[in-house]
Amino acid sequence: MSLITVSDASRRYGATSALSGVSFSLEPGEKVAIIGPSGSGKTTLMRLLGLQEKVSGGTIETLGCDLSQGCGKTIREIRSRIGMLPQDLGLVPNLRVIQNIILGRSGTRSTLRTVRDLLFPSKGDREDIFASLERLDIAEKMYDRADSLSGGQRQRVALARTLFQGAEILLADEPLSAVDPARGRDVLKLLTELCADAGLTLIVSLHQVELAREFFPRIIGLKEGKVAFDGSPTDEEIADLYSS
Repeated sequence: MSLITVSDASRRYGATSALSGVSFSLEPGEKVAIIGPSGSGKTTLMRLLGLQEKVSGGTIETLGCDLSQGCGKTIREIRSRIGMLPQDLGLVPNLRVIQNIILGRSGTRSTLRTVRDLLFPSKGDREDIFASLERLDIAEKMYDRADSLSGGQRQRVALARTLFQGAEILLADEPLSAVDPARGRDVLKLLTELCADAGLTLIVSLHQVELAREFFPRIIGLKEGKVAFDGSPTDEEIADLYSS
């Protein structure tokens, strides 16, 4: 069974069409890059896949559940299995690293349990979080405030939060937007290796075409809200994608 199935999906904002007739499916463990010029619909598609917005037409079935049809599961339940890496990383600046990571499981815990865990993390949570941070080479930052970290360290904390969350899918929207171009390759290497080791399905939206081709065996190209290609694009297809 596919992890995500997008069938003839569209998204409109008033009279403006952001996506139209988009269809594809994603299997467990896939690594997929979504590319396209500004305004092509990349962020809209990522928001639909992350259940942050609803389709205007068509369907999106995520983890075996089409929420528009009702499936006995709540959006909160499904979202808890989707890790999000937004452009701003979504960290709380005045909380410590361990507390930011604990928030990764807030979707599966009651508000009271989450507050208790933030104040008094269990031994099991502390050990799991330390192991994730150690894997990402920032274990020594576990009790530092998030606003004291460098950009690269904050990105690793956001990744550790996804691991702690127990997500099956990681959506990364323009993860290189705030990264020095020289570090872009390192970030994607970390992302792809981490997801491969953890068995996560990785979906990344990118502007950097060459890095997309280097790290992703499957690339979906969007142009004017429609799928221009899906697979390993040729130079001609890439050129046409970015032509006016």
